[in-house]
Amino acid sequence: MLNKKITTEKRLSVRLYLSLFIYAVVGYGLVVLLDYIFSKSDNSILAWLHLRADVIFIVYLIMGFVCMFNFFWKKPWGYLDEVISATQTVYEQNNHVVALSDPLKELENQLNQIKMSVLLSKQAAKQAEDKKNEIIMYLAHDIRTPLTTVIGYLSLLHEAPDMPEKQKEKYVKVALDKADRLEKLINELFEITKYNAHTVVLKREIVDLHCLIAQVIDEIYPTLSANGNTAVFTADNDLSINGDPEKLARVFSNLLKNAAAYSYPQTEISISAKRSDRNVQITFENHGKTIAPEQLDSIFEKFSRLDEARLSDTGGAGLGLSISEEIIHLHGGTITASSENESISFIITLPISS
Repeated sequence: MLNKKITTEKRLSVRLYLSLFIYAVVGYGLVVLLDYIFSKSDNSILAWLHLRADVIFIVYLIMGFVCMFNFFWKKPWGYLDEVISATQTVYEQNNHVVALSDPLKELENQLNQIKMSVLLSKQAAKQAEDKKNEIIMYLAHDIRTPLTTVIGYLSLLHEAPDMPEKQKEKYVKVALDKADRLEKLINELFEITKYNAHTVVLKREIVDLHCLIAQVIDEIYPTLSANGNTAVFTADNDLSINGDPEKLARVFSNLLKNAAAYSYPQTEISISAKRSDRNVQITFENHGKTIAPEQLDSIFEKFSRLDEARLSDTGGAGLGLSISEEIIHLHGGTITASSENESISFIITLPISS
């Protein structure tokens, strides 16, 4: 900014000095010419002017210099008025660009960049506000659905104390299931809040990813087998990294549950892990309906779920993938999603050392 200011000042100074020089040279030339003409004339008035040519030249210079200095003195104030008007344009919510005089083109470009940044920041703020309202709406829906069921069944139990024991057990079980779902949602909300507040600390140790993933597959097996799905795991021998085993297990469990939820029945879920010099890459791939690109772009956002999952009572809260991404980032790794030809893939890259 200082360099640009100096450049503008230098440009104005050069124009001032050049104008003064040209004005003086032209005036001197006119005086010489008139002096020659007056010297050849017998007119008394011209003779009188000829004797005072030096005074006329001095008056000419003084008047010209005063006018020029006045002009160049007012010029910066005119530029200042332009800049003040331009600053008002910067914060207007429209597509009007800032236009300044030629000496201020660099400032014009900078002000237009500022206006673009202001417009983008306001758009981002509006999008964030819309997203917050959307999250509140989703949260209200997710809490209200199981809570309404719990209240409904508890009301039935309260109003009919003589209800048959078998029916009572059924109602109690449904109420407990919904209460468990509500507790899980609240726990996930609390967890994602901690990640956003950067208060989560990893408990690092040497982790054998081969054993950890195999253990998670065994734990998720009942969920997989419910729809006739199977999991096939292939991996390199040495998959030891420095990480938090509990949180990494959470990631792998989330991805497997996600694969089970969006896989076609009777299909295979493939998990592969391979080691390079510095990283371990783990891929989860399942066969299911191709996810649209616009859904892939927001798949790691909070409460991001496909519509079918949201309409079902068993659909997740939409926080699992968001939590998984936070955990992977805490480990210094990356997680990406892709989908094409009825195949869905999640690829995790983790550094071997912290």
